[in-house]
Amino acid sequence: MMKSEAWNGFNGGNWERFIDVRDFIQKNYTPYEGDDTFLTGPTQNTKDLWAQVMDLTKKEREAGGVLDMDTKVVSTLTSHGAGYLDKDKETIVGFQTDAPFKRGMNVYGGLRMAMKACEDNGYKVDDEIVEFFSKHRKTHNEGVFDVYDSEIRRCRTNHIVTGLPDAYGRGRIIGDYRRVALYGTDYLIEDKMAQKESFGTVYTDDVIRGKEEIAEQIKALKELTKMASFYGFDISKPATNVQEAIQWTYFGYLGAVKEQNGAAMSLGRTATFLV
Repeated sequence: MMKSEAWNGFNGGNWERFIDVRDFIQKNYTPYEGDDTFLTGPTQNTKDLWAQVMDLTKKEREAGGVLDMDTKVVSTLTSHGAGYLDKDKETIVGFQTDAPFKRGMNVYGGLRMAMKACEDNGYKVDDEIVEFFSKHRKTHNEGVFDVYDSEIRRCRTNHIVTGLPDAYGRGRIIGDYRRVALYGTDYLIEDKMAQKESFGTVYTDDVIRGKEEIAEQIKALKELTKMASFYGFDISKPATNVQEAIQWTYFGYLGAVKEQNGAAMSLGRTATFLV
């Protein structure tokens, strides 16, 4: 059980003993029934940053839809360094790549889809990436096709069944990234390690698969911590104020976006925690 000074002032509960964001919210939220008079307009920094975004958006449209694209580095949590619009003016930071409006390359979903996306926008995937993902690494698309039976293949070819997972394997991901802010990654890793140990030593197929998946989750949490460190933040511990809570939560979302390409991904009800 972890006890953090960052939790001082909150009502206790089951969330202090286990990873339980829902219990934290139920024990600590206060409904707001007032009007919008507490709201204020954007700061000058926000206006300046938004002007940069609008300018880059205009340039992106003029370039045909893509301003820049990385064709040599496959996107992961730590594939790119820190990126900023204007570091001195940004309150919450974090880009998918190391520069604004620079698209990352996501190949794990399917090599051919990535290649076509690049070609449609005047880019070409690096030959070494193509060779590696053709010979040494199975993509999601290939994995799904490996388990399709002949009937599903015929239905897909004849467009009887559409929206199949070979081309859209993520579905809609609505993640709960608040736990990063509430607990910090160190405690989340400890919890995952305990889950891994709880499987016991009888190595059935389900146990082997479960342990491997949790090992990947532990690795991802460590990579998430490293990614945040690029921006000078230590998310291994719980957030201690509102700005950190927003930043920690966003880093959790950003890590998922960098791995999953951002398509059909939502922050869910994150604002519940932040308010």
